[in-house]
Amino acid sequence: MSDALKHECGIAHIRLLKPLEYYKEKYGSAFYGVNKMYLMMEKQHNRGQDGAGFASIKLNTAPGERYISRVRSNQAQPIQDIFAQINERINEEIKANPEYADDVALQKKFIPYLGEVFLGHVRYGTFGKNNIESVHPFLRQNNWMHRNLIVAGNFNMTNVNKLFNKLVELGQHPKERADTVTVMEKIGHFLDSEVRKLYKKLKKEGFNKQQASPHIAEQLNVAKILRKSSKDWDGGYAMAGLMGHGDSFVLRDPAGIRPAYYYKDDEVVVVASERPVIQTVFNVKFEDVQELAPGHAIITKKNGKVSIDQIIKPLERKACSFERIYFSRGSDAEIYKERKKLGQLLMPEVLKSIDHDTINTVFSFIPNTAETSFYGMVEAAQDELNKQKNDAILAEKETLTDARLQQILSHRLRTEKIAIKDVKLRTFITEDSSRDDLVAHVYDVTYGVVRPEDNLVIIDDSIVRGTTLKKSIIKMMDRLNPKQIVIVSSAPQIRFPDCYGIDMARLEDLVAFRAALELHKESNSYQIIQDVYNKCKDQVDMEDSEVQNFVKEVYDPFTNEQISDKISELISEPTVKAKVKVIYQTVENLHLACPKNLGDWYFTGDYPTPGGNRVVNRAFINFYEGTKDRAY
Repeated sequence: MSDALKHECGIAHIRLLKPLEYYKEKYGSAFYGVNKMYLMMEKQHNRGQDGAGFASIKLNTAPGERYISRVRSNQAQPIQDIFAQINERINEEIKANPEYADDVALQKKFIPYLGEVFLGHVRYGTFGKNNIESVHPFLRQNNWMHRNLIVAGNFNMTNVNKLFNKLVELGQHPKERADTVTVMEKIGHFLDSEVRKLYKKLKKEGFNKQQASPHIAEQLNVAKILRKSSKDWDGGYAMAGLMGHGDSFVLRDPAGIRPAYYYKDDEVVVVASERPVIQTVFNVKFEDVQELAPGHAIITKKNGKVSIDQIIKPLERKACSFERIYFSRGSDAEIYKERKKLGQLLMPEVLKSIDHDTINTVFSFIPNTAETSFYGMVEAAQDELNKQKNDAILAEKETLTDARLQQILSHRLRTEKIAIKDVKLRTFITEDSSRDDLVAHVYDVTYGVVRPEDNLVIIDDSIVRGTTLKKSIIKMMDRLNPKQIVIVSSAPQIRFPDCYGIDMARLEDLVAFRAALELHKESNSYQIIQDVYNKCKDQVDMEDSEVQNFVKEVYDPFTNEQISDKISELISEPTVKAKVKVIYQTVENLHLACPKNLGDWYFTGDYPTPGGNRVVNRAFINFYEGTKDRAY
């Protein structure tokens, strides 16, 4: 993707189902779980490079023995930093105590991070927050083992204020309004409540506090706690949690917005944000890894019993299509096919833009994630070229000579790697204020492969702000002196902010929104902006379920092509000599390519939860009033 766009995070959860001695004997190390967690997190580093966290729990420890370990980092390479700390501590302990080296019982008793239950998290810093306190997992501590809670998630709640107020109504005093804190405290409240109820019941049965403890662990109803905790949640989430005594869970939102996959055998239970992560790390087949159903939780009790429980009634499935277009790793078999299909479906419009002149056209892509859709586009272009060859042969069959036949057959599709990303520069582009200064140098260009009579077709995953295209890519492509530069987006026009975990919060940042504003100015219909503002303001005090998305009316008067053509103008500076044309995927073709992931609210404004409409209206109010506040 050319524009810098950040995703919230990725989760990794492992529960070992055998004693640690089993893994020592079979795999050569009791640190099998720690090693697998490193791989799980590293294979999801695409989902977050600003912070990472790791937590582990030891089962069946004696009082006085440490059973929870946690380490977090917001260093430049947070995953490596975390595991460097873990490795250093382990090596220090074994060096100081050589008797630990081959004694798993001593290792478990005295060495931190070793355990049977693990939770990992990678994140991008959003809302300007990248301090260590914002890095998951979060820990809620208590002297009762069952009431310790560790939480990490890939999520964003649209109704943080409502959740905060609910906690206050429960008598709590939350330290901040962040959705992570409010979610953890909500789960913690009902965890505390359930533990108290179980203790009272056991006390009546004649158990003292010490005797009751193992029975509480056994009888604790995690699904019940999650049902009560998530009752008022509005957002997209894959929420993972560990309880101090060893129960664990991963809960997915009822619309399936955020992804979660799991694998289970007699040795492990594994959950991650992406399927190929589990496939690679545990060397299992595609069909062995299951998708966690929306509204369901995978729960593993301390005794190793695993269940899939419905926690919330599922809504219409609206899994995030941006996962398929950009965020998730393209090594997933389904995602790879879908991205190729996205490229193929764009070809008719591309051919129209170049007058079917495949001979005088160079095809390329914006590295690195647009490469797969590029392959799909090229396959479709090759089909067109073959058709042109066949037509030429048939048209000239009466007079065709060997030389002419060889000339026709020698025509090949021209594909080149035109844009080359400077990875070292990429890491510096984190804040909006510095992005424009540096963005022009993110890409280098390949000289000598484009002729003055050529069209240059470049495919990108999506065009969000258009900043990198305007400041860097189009200018560089223009230096090659093509006749025309065609920028192709495998995603439709991004018209609305996301509020479920992608860092797209302000309407005015979206180039499609800016294009619509310009079209209203040119057509003397800008009064609609005031009208939409008034409608949004009128809904401020309404319940979320009653709120409508009136921002759609900004786009309604114009066709997709009109907005695309205006975007072409906005991202082209006067110094650019080549004709510039932008082609976007249609929403219909997106659904055709990604039939299982129909979450398209950033393109259509059709939000899958009630809170989405309130967020988009708030974003419009903020734009109109000139405030830079986030809408959620």
